Amino acid sequence: MQTNIGLFLAKRAQLDPHRIGLVYEGRNLSYRECNARANRAAHAFANLGVKHGDRVGLLMANSPEFVECFFGLAKIGAIVAPLNWRLTAPELAFIANDAGIGMLAYGAEYAQTVAAMRGSIAATSYIAVGDAPAGDASYAELTAAASDAEPDPIGQDDDALVLMFTSGTTGKPKGAVLTHNNLFYDSCTVQMSADWRAGDRVLVALPLFHIGALIYAVIATHIGATTVLMKSFDPVGFLRSLQDQKVNSFLAVPAMLHFMLQVPTLDGFDLSSVRWALCGTAPVPVPLIQAWAKHGIAIQQVYGLTECSGGAAVLSSERALDKVGSTGLPMFHTDIRVVDAHGRDTVPGEIGEIIIRGPHVMREYWKNPQATAETVRDGWLYSGDLGKLDEEGYLYILERKKDLVISGGENIYPAEVESVLSELPQCAEIAVIGIPDPDWGEAICAVVRLKEGQSLTLDEVVAHCNSKLGKYKIPKRLVLTDEPLPRNPTGKLLKRVLRERHTNAAPT
Repeated sequence: MQTNIGLFLAKRAQLDPHRIGLVYEGRNLSYRECNARANRAAHAFANLGVKHGDRVGLLMANSPEFVECFFGLAKIGAIVAPLNWRLTAPELAFIANDAGIGMLAYGAEYAQTVAAMRGSIAATSYIAVGDAPAGDASYAELTAAASDAEPDPIGQDDDALVLMFTSGTTGKPKGAVLTHNNLFYDSCTVQMSADWRAGDRVLVALPLFHIGALIYAVIATHIGATTVLMKSFDPVGFLRSLQDQKVNSFLAVPAMLHFMLQVPTLDGFDLSSVRWALCGTAPVPVPLIQAWAKHGIAIQQVYGLTECSGGAAVLSSERALDKVGSTGLPMFHTDIRVVDAHGRDTVPGEIGEIIIRGPHVMREYWKNPQATAETVRDGWLYSGDLGKLDEEGYLYILERKKDLVISGGENIYPAEVESVLSELPQCAEIAVIGIPDPDWGEAICAVVRLKEGQSLTLDEVVAHCNSKLGKYKIPKRLVLTDEPLPRNPTGKLLKRVLRERHTNAAPT
């Protein structure tokens, strides 16, 4: 069997045709039905001219259509470009043009965003899931008219499958090229490093445009679990799904764990079916781990990057308390080292850069050989994250990649926000940092030195950013200072100093 991720669904439908593969808003779809729907999607796209290597954008909320498009496009060798619906039209247009997206399938709820992108992107075909505007094809009509027969598989192994864009440190996103083999091995490494079982029911509410959520759908299909999919996260709805669907495990970010603990009726939900949860994007505070342990749910912390298909290290629930602050050990098919500036391994406790090796490391950055050469060297992915290993080989993250801010599970690169704020004529110097936030983990704080005689308010900052940045990237705090921003001898901003100074910054 060739490694084509689309064939995973076909094989699972053959082995377990009547097992429920997907649950969504009261609908139960067997693996046979899921595969038939993916086949219809594959034929519909092929009938419109999609060929091996063509890029197809998916601007959709979590839905069966997203899942079947992904597997269907995989079967015909297309490259799937999941798009972050939280971004603005100009942000999405840059990604669409960089990826060379020729066809865009979108949820009808994003019709306004798509309308704003038309004319500025190269896509020539548009498919709407839901009510299609005049001139756009209807996904429902296309798939209804298409065959559900298994298409001849095209694309395999080291062919590109997913083009997942991650914000760049210069403010320009880079597309991580993930292959069929990358996702296959990441599925294997996560399965073998956590308590996955055939027949389990797993709950996913994080957006499928993130690799962490998308790989969950792959893993569930690979092992024969049922994916319970939510369109989006809400604390009460999530708890109700855990209870009513008798979920065994779920994927979360720390903010989700926090919000569910605030639900007044939490103790009234029966969560006895849940064994564990995988939680990533940021360290999980010990009180959260302890609080969920009281509900019988083990929280496993995970560390990974889009560039390694999502998984790299995991901390078992058994060691969560005695290894406070650690993100655990390398996953099964993964090697992790911490190296100094000369590429030499550090000794335990010594800080260095975290590098990762495994068959799940991306093939390259899309059409960016320079960034690829800087990031992947001799088979090792240089994460840009600073960390250390202890005597037992447990990994500790000290500085996140290029001052990355993680708010509610979303990655925000300060350089991108700083670029937009630099358009404000009142500003002499600007620095964007993350500060602790009780709900979202971190919030964006803009530290600004104004030009003489100028003034600026947070409302003005928000108004300026509204049409240029996704809502989650807009500063929640504004700090005005008369002093020059701290810099090292080479002129680089000392953001660690700014974070120390302004951790408790109040709205301005």
